[in-house]
Amino acid sequence: MSNYDLKFLSGYRLLWILVMFDLPTDRKPQRKAATKFREYLLDEGFERSQYSVYARFCNGKEAFDTRVRRIEKNLPGYGDVQILQFTDKQYENIIRFYDQGRQKQKKNPNQLVLF
Repeated sequence: MSNYDLKFLSGYRLLWILVMFDLPTDRKPQRKAATKFREYLLDEGFERSQYSVYARFCNGKEAFDTRVRRIEKNLPGYGDVQILQFTDKQYENIIRFYDQGRQKQKKNPNQLVLF
């Protein structure tokens, strides 16, 4: 692997996408739309962090922009959806508590996975 390749795979260039949403579920069609959106995110390789919070690793700004456009095409008709972008280095420093105990930091992928 060349120095260029190593620079390209820098933890400051690799990104994470965090999708957070609050969708209405009062009526059956709304629940169906919310479920369809969750299933879409899972089908696109997102991992569920919390009930309405999903994360996915991507290999740069162009890939992030592509994902955002794809999500935009699959938004439900109503509700609030927010998409955050942060670097692999920032993701590495997330502090997580579960049942009032501090959890070990998640291990970032060692290599880029291609599908």
